[in-house]
Amino acid sequence: MNTDRKALWAVRQSALPAVVRLCPDCSGMGHRPSGKIRVNASGKLLDVWLLLSCAACDRTSKVPVHERVHVSSLEPARLVAYETNDPAVVRELTMSASLAAKNGYRLDWTGSWQLETRTPLYAFDDPTPLKVLVSFELPAPVRVERLLMRGLGLSRTAVRRMVGEGRIRLPLALDAKAHQDFELTLHGPRCSDRRAH
Repeated sequence: MNTDRKALWAVRQSALPAVVRLCPDCSGMGHRPSGKIRVNASGKLLDVWLLLSCAACDRTSKVPVHERVHVSSLEPARLVAYETNDPAVVRELTMSASLAAKNGYRLDWTGSWQLETRTPLYAFDDPTPLKVLVSFELPAPVRVERLLMRGLGLSRTAVRRMVGEGRIRLPLALDAKAHQDFELTLHGPRCSDRRAH
């Protein structure tokens, strides 16, 4: 009998998060990354901004990334990435919680992720435990209960019942928001039956 059953669930990026901040032109709150970074040089000093577009009126606004920094303080490859609007750097800056905190806005992760499951054929009455590693490609805060509903294809009531019965073992509370890798274990009903004897 195989006693070491494992599966992988991955929280994958489907879009960049929206930036929630007030637009001075239309008072809209939603902004999307334009895909561009602006670099302004004044002698040996640089300003670097991430450019956003208002979702309502399309006004461009700037998020300061570096202000009045000496050109030598940036790695050459990083500076080239800024100057060429490198998509990976745009993604990194857009998802940066520290940049959001520094500039007084928040990130809205709604619609930015999808769950990819690589689960072997699993019967919920199988007595052999299944360990599931949940990995995060992006730091989107996702409610654990929602992950379980999507990953197992079950209703909220069914998930709560299985957690209550000890058939789903979690390192986090069901209503917690996870954004880092964790592992859960699925047990068949006979597992708890065996413990009761």
